[in-house]
Amino acid sequence: MSELVSPPSDAALPQDPGPDTQPSTSPVVPAQAGAVEPRTTGTTAGTVFAGRYRLTTRVGTDPAAGAEFWQAVDTVLRRDVAVTVLRRLGLDSAGADPGWSDRAEEMVSRALRSGSFEHRGCARLLDVLTPDAAALPNDVLGVAVTEWVPGRSLAEAVSAGLLRPLTAARALVPLAGAAEAAHVHGLVLGCDHPQRIRITPDGRAQVGFAMPRPETTPADDVRGLGAVLYALLTAQWPLSRSDAARAGLDSARRDATDVPVPPSTQRPGVPVELDTIAAGTLGPETATGHVHTAASVRALLDQVVEEDDRIALFPPVRDGVPAEPGDVWQEGGKRPAADPRRRRKLALGLVALGVAVVAVLGFVGSHVVSMFTTGNPAIVVPGPVANADPQPSGPQPAGVRPLDAEVYDKAGDGDNRDQASRVVDRDPNSAWRTADYKQQFPAFKPGIGVVVSFESAVQLADLTIDSPSAGTVVEIRSIPSVDAPIEQTTVIGSATLRADATQIALPNSQPVTHVLVWITKLSGPGGELNAQINEITFHRAGG
Repeated sequence: MSELVSPPSDAALPQDPGPDTQPSTSPVVPAQAGAVEPRTTGTTAGTVFAGRYRLTTRVGTDPAAGAEFWQAVDTVLRRDVAVTVLRRLGLDSAGADPGWSDRAEEMVSRALRSGSFEHRGCARLLDVLTPDAAALPNDVLGVAVTEWVPGRSLAEAVSAGLLRPLTAARALVPLAGAAEAAHVHGLVLGCDHPQRIRITPDGRAQVGFAMPRPETTPADDVRGLGAVLYALLTAQWPLSRSDAARAGLDSARRDATDVPVPPSTQRPGVPVELDTIAAGTLGPETATGHVHTAASVRALLDQVVEEDDRIALFPPVRDGVPAEPGDVWQEGGKRPAADPRRRRKLALGLVALGVAVVAVLGFVGSHVVSMFTTGNPAIVVPGPVANADPQPSGPQPAGVRPLDAEVYDKAGDGDNRDQASRVVDRDPNSAWRTADYKQQFPAFKPGIGVVVSFESAVQLADLTIDSPSAGTVVEIRSIPSVDAPIEQTTVIGSATLRADATQIALPNSQPVTHVLVWITKLSGPGGELNAQINEITFHRAGG
């Protein structure tokens, strides 16, 4: 029996040329002396797995795991996905697999166990392919498909210049939260590899690729959190030098004991708290002040962010980064350009304040005048007053505030699911919007919607949808739970939306805890079909 091969050392790893669309070579690392390379079909741009996942651009490699990272297209659902491909790296002199299949099997098994794990700091796992269940090339030992994280790679995020320290801290919070949650469930993320990390357009660090090395431990994730923070602060990677080179990052400077020097020595303005997090995660485990858990990293980051929010009214410490246009404090006395939406809100607030002041002054003035005037008391004639405003008879609908809202999408990955709560935040200037579709429902999927939840069962009289998407058709459905199948829902109302507020009566509504606003028809020109909901207001039935 052949002897198992240990993961290759950094010194033996080839340098990755970076993102490309060219065929990748079959052996990512050299095999042992005397090894015979197997006949392989390779993975190239255009390779299709399971008849649906077409590789487009290779964005990284992890040779120690025998893994390649690809951006790909799900040709069935027509969306970008991230694909981790496990490659067989060679056979030994006897023609046997020297352990790569066993490592891949363990990595695939871990990926399958993590299928139910979801967190905003980690791309959601969508599919896992094994050689037995899918027609994979003979040198591919497993494939994991996750959501594609839009934005930039870690190297791209720091290539344009230094980030502000507090921007880096805020970026790391969701990643630290994901690592904490994963460790509670007995999982690891593999955030100690720079090419697995992506930065979203709103500045959040996320793990974008699945299947970390089988020897990865929670302690490795903790070091990875410190390394990502270090890279965001200095544009240097403090762990593996070969990983840094493949990612396009400089390797961190080290002291005489081979420990990365503090970030504050590489740039100005780094708070001592962030220096402490970096040193505590990257230093020796036996050192005083070593940070051992992701929960500790997340707690320290929360404290830093909360303190920054508390002192936001004071000028920031100079950190060598130019002020951004939206910053309150500008250099040279320059003020940021006014946000039209903020100006509009301020104007409305001032008008409302002025009306309130006039009303109070009028009320006080009338009472003062009555104190100093005399005359006959007014004659009160019993009976109805002819010119009084008519009062509506019967119970009137009362507003009811929901707890939360979630995207309901059984046939997809939930369009802009992080924006769903905006439909019940009482802010008409915020909105949830679907993705753009090229085909009308139900050709692509039966529909999409948002589930609104209440604290307890409530009987509704009607609801009002504020939306600019005229022509969008919606059904109002009662739903027993937020994740119940559409077959278990009941239609209690429907309407075609106008380009403003659309009131939808619910005459047959029974007490409900969850309501599904189900979009069955999108609006817009061909190829750009979508729907937007700014706000949903609910009214309780009287009685």
